[in-house]
Amino acid sequence: MVQIFLNGFGNIGRRLATALSKDKSINLVGIAKYSPDEETEKAIKKGYKVFVPKELEKQFQNKNYMISGTVEDAIKQADIVIDAAKEGKGFQNKKKYYIPLKKKAIFQGGEDRNGKLSVANIIHNSRVNYNNTQDQNYVIQGSCNVTGMGRIIQPLIENYGDSIARYDVNLVRRSADLEDIKEIKDSIEWDRQPHHQDDVKDFIPSINLYVDSLKVPSRMMHLHQMTIRFKNKPPSKDKILEIFNKEYGVALIDKANGTADIRKKAIELNFDHGDTGMVHIHKEILKIQDDIVKISYSDDQTGMVIPENYMLLQSMVFKKPKTEALKQTDKIFNMKKKRKILEEEFQT
Repeated sequence: MVQIFLNGFGNIGRRLATALSKDKSINLVGIAKYSPDEETEKAIKKGYKVFVPKELEKQFQNKNYMISGTVEDAIKQADIVIDAAKEGKGFQNKKKYYIPLKKKAIFQGGEDRNGKLSVANIIHNSRVNYNNTQDQNYVIQGSCNVTGMGRIIQPLIENYGDSIARYDVNLVRRSADLEDIKEIKDSIEWDRQPHHQDDVKDFIPSINLYVDSLKVPSRMMHLHQMTIRFKNKPPSKDKILEIFNKEYGVALIDKANGTADIRKKAIELNFDHGDTGMVHIHKEILKIQDDIVKISYSDDQTGMVIPENYMLLQSMVFKKPKTEALKQTDKIFNMKKKRKILEEEFQT
């Protein structure tokens, strides 16, 4: 049985704990908490063992939380660590824990791929480079936006690569997750240097890609507006949709008026954490004009990276071929079933 430790219990850590607990080939050693709050109590009630930094043990004990040991204790027990700490903490954790204890680790999108604070030499996107991660000790799982772009761009490259001149993507990003208690600012904000463009180019290096990023006051998913410029006449709308008919983790839907419609439907249908784990191409606003194809698709924010982390485990730890990894992932996440349900719910 593979021993896995979750170093962090935020929006990603909580979702991963739910998923990993369903896999009988995995033993979840436990989760790390860095503040003695109500989430600690929730984790304990769910049956997760809680580990804390050695210097904070007394703070947790003073609140009568049942602690199973230190973060270092848990990492020693693990075969691999999924680092789900706050963005920017990955490098500190690597130096403090993973390198000295000689443990493999998966980091989340937003951690540095280059420079002094680099945590890994590769960014994983299961649609593009699944087979390149098997022999790695440290890998970054691409962020939700980066994952979504990979799921759309790679099939286009495989079908029309030589015919496409460039990709321009506007990322319309939600300001906070559903679970976040912080107030959403009534403002549209822009990212001066979005990391998403360089991250995608890390695993699709030859791509002519330009990315802009806007953050809007919403909690209900991201929306990507992708403009694909062809060298000559582009394919028809039906031809474009046809290549996504069998793509894993991509749903083709009509008649949604906005991202909230999909999120609320996922919650109503009792999907774990209200997640779909997919991108959803909105067929009714896919447009062909002159030499341009315009695709708009909603991207399931945090939920997108949970099956991706799981796929990465199948590669780094279980060494499974991609076809087997996809079958195993679908057993845990039921994404084919979810896709069928959503497409039926949102068909014209």
